[in-house]
Amino acid sequence: MKKTLTLVALLLAAIMPAKADEGMWLPLLISQRIGDMQAKGFKLTADDIYSVNKASLKDAVLSFGGGCTGEMVSDEGLLFTNHHCGYGNIQALSSVEHDYLKDGYWAMNRSQELPCRGLTVSFLDYMEEVTDQILKGYKDKMTEAERQALVAANTKAVVENATKNAGPGIRAQVSTMYYGNQYFLFVYRTFSDVRFVGAPPSSIGKFGGDTDNWMWPRHTGDFSMFRVYADKNNNPAAYSEDNVPYHPKRSFKINRGGVKEGDFTMVFGYPGSTKEYITSDEVSYIAEVSDPMKIAIRTQRLDIFKKYMGQSQKVRIQYSSKQQGIANSWKKWQGEALGVNKMKTVASKQAYEKKFNEWAKGTKYAGVLDKLHELYAKRNPYMITNEYYSETVRTIELLTLAGNVKRALSNKARKDQTVESFFKNYYQPIDEECCVAVLNYFKNGVAENFKPAYFTQKLAQYGTVEAWAKDLYAKSMFTDKDKILALTPEDAAKVNADPAIEMAEAFQAWATKELSQVIADCNREINLLYRTYMKGQMEFSKDKTFYPDANSTLRVAYGHVEGYSPADGIYYKPVSTLTGIIEKDNPEIFDYNIPQSLRDIYAAGGHENQPVCFLATNHTTGGNSGSPVIDANGNLIGINFDRVWEGTMSDIAFGPSFCRNIQLDVRYVLFCIEHVGHATWLFNEMKFVN
Repeated sequence: MKKTLTLVALLLAAIMPAKADEGMWLPLLISQRIGDMQAKGFKLTADDIYSVNKASLKDAVLSFGGGCTGEMVSDEGLLFTNHHCGYGNIQALSSVEHDYLKDGYWAMNRSQELPCRGLTVSFLDYMEEVTDQILKGYKDKMTEAERQALVAANTKAVVENATKNAGPGIRAQVSTMYYGNQYFLFVYRTFSDVRFVGAPPSSIGKFGGDTDNWMWPRHTGDFSMFRVYADKNNNPAAYSEDNVPYHPKRSFKINRGGVKEGDFTMVFGYPGSTKEYITSDEVSYIAEVSDPMKIAIRTQRLDIFKKYMGQSQKVRIQYSSKQQGIANSWKKWQGEALGVNKMKTVASKQAYEKKFNEWAKGTKYAGVLDKLHELYAKRNPYMITNEYYSETVRTIELLTLAGNVKRALSNKARKDQTVESFFKNYYQPIDEECCVAVLNYFKNGVAENFKPAYFTQKLAQYGTVEAWAKDLYAKSMFTDKDKILALTPEDAAKVNADPAIEMAEAFQAWATKELSQVIADCNREINLLYRTYMKGQMEFSKDKTFYPDANSTLRVAYGHVEGYSPADGIYYKPVSTLTGIIEKDNPEIFDYNIPQSLRDIYAAGGHENQPVCFLATNHTTGGNSGSPVIDANGNLIGINFDRVWEGTMSDIAFGPSFCRNIQLDVRYVLFCIEHVGHATWLFNEMKFVN
């Protein structure tokens, strides 16, 4: 107990005044940062940000769909998030007859709000530091396996206690910080009746497409609106026509006064994953090996998608969400690798590690970096092979369907649902051409001594990947929807003999036997060593700011509106306007073909300087999409949706001179609702300040 308390004190003491605006801070501990925030312009208190005794800003923030953030903007359950966060749900509601992606959608009253099957949102009730409870009973002589068993048992008890006699929709989880040096309990209330209210057409919500993604200047109206419904007692409930709009503890007032360079900004959301404290070995692997490989493979897949999507509206709808998911990381990795090289992150990490090793001599931290280096050298050949497998064979849609159907075969309803859902968004020519492309990448990229015997045998049998793929799609029953729907449990032998099942299971067996265990064993040892290395860094670098890596738990990031210089002789202003949209407008290019109504509004005059997006110095990452951007008084000024390309390496190392987050100006959201959607009835439930 005494050691645990000492460690927690060390972790808190490590929170020093921040350099620039780096950091993703736990709201429970925001009092440790509030002085710096107020010095930078924040007008509220720590209690205004996070409190369990009164409504606070955290009660207006929600986890949207498990991978994004959203914010309540009315006391009637209305929420804003990004267009790309709602994209999958909008696609699921769309058809050729009602293409809500292309044309947008605006409910004109609550009866027109569309239920979103499977979509949930969660609000944080409270968080609590539980390190002592999780490590209760720990002794220094315990093995790591014994420690893990203890942590698992204590975690179960903490979660059960937190949810005992809890109300509807309550769930709890314990998340680890600093590689297992600290633990926090998070208790959420989850709602499952969420309805689509509106979104602009993708020519606004996805304006610029992949070309503008991660880039500045940005002119994307990346927002969508949903409403949370509850039962008559304001509790979470399954969808019902009897449900009523949820009344949140807190909603944001909307600041229509705008922003200017230097203004304070705060992003409150659920960032997904960062690796700020990894060694040079991991940084080098990511930027010099993994990212380039994945970029090359996805480039070819995206080219194939683009070719077919440009030929058919139906195919474009079917593959829009898939294309977005592939392209987002594809472009991010390009910027990440460039940023790591620009900041010389590997070299700076190596220099730091050299100093750490000198300091660590004669301490319990001696040799920890050498052990990490050895483990990375052992793991990485297996890791890159596994990543090739993930980016190639595992992306073949036919194999995914085959495996899912086999698993669902004993349950007719589940099988039929799986099949119908798959074929709704499937176009075989894309899958077949991608299959050839990715198998060739696997053939040329994976070292000979790592290739599975099955792969080698098939190539010897067919001579080329092209011939193998052609035969696969010709003979597999899983290309025929009717044949699959007709399958019964008695057809198990036929299913097992199908070439798609054979291929999927052969590769899976190879990966499990030859790759997974080595990678898991190495990663287990690496993570264990990081627990020690993390503590060592805090003792060695007492003047350095430490904050926990992002792990999809609620965080506060703060900064200010500021442009940046990506290269010599270039300076980007921090605000974009409607004029920039008109300058990019091109009816011949899908991603730049804006609605005629927007052209007409601009031509009529008076809206030339309508703000669209702005830049700030907040430290954000994936998961922060849809996060509220808040002014010094706690009012909503924007919706976070991206970072600049040059700064995407902030997941690994934050560069204050060019790491910028991109947010949609809330004034453009209101502009689109009014002038494009003509849905001003929604303004009646919002609260505005100027």
